[in-house]
Amino acid sequence: MNTKKIISGKYVLIVDDEQDVLDLLVELLPVCLIDTALTYEQGLSLLKNNSYDVAILDIMGVNGFKLLKLAVERGVPALMLTAHALSEKNLKRSLIEGASYYAPKEEMHNIEVFVADIIEAKNKGKNVLVRWFERLSGFYDTRFSGTEWREKEKEFWEKKLKEIPKI
Repeated sequence: MNTKKIISGKYVLIVDDEQDVLDLLVELLPVCLIDTALTYEQGLSLLKNNSYDVAILDIMGVNGFKLLKLAVERGVPALMLTAHALSEKNLKRSLIEGASYYAPKEEMHNIEVFVADIIEAKNKGKNVLVRWFERLSGFYDTRFSGTEWREKEKEFWEKKLKEIPKI
């Protein structure tokens, strides 16, 4: 997959309350057109007034779940990127509420690949969670102490990985 080609010229919104995170993400996505916001209010305004190919949303500090709701309503695929809210509960909630991806800030260096996964899946009408699961389930197995996080929710994961995408 040529990630740069897939994401080149795509319009991305990044909302995070940490300026250094915004700066790093902008640096890691040099071929994208990017708007950034440090607050929920700024993110809300940008999301209401612009059309994006992808929104990258922090959970804590910027009311990420409220922004996710608006992104879903506007047909914008959202990638939830978090450090402090990294949990089985928030992972499941993100996907139930319509997120296309849920990634830890520890994996920010792969943001170009994650964004390309979302755009490619959208363009092909495929479920991006299959690719997400391939890329990050091992990380979550380590972080959440084994595969129990998906085994105890086996029916949920089987359903989610087979769904036809809405966005």
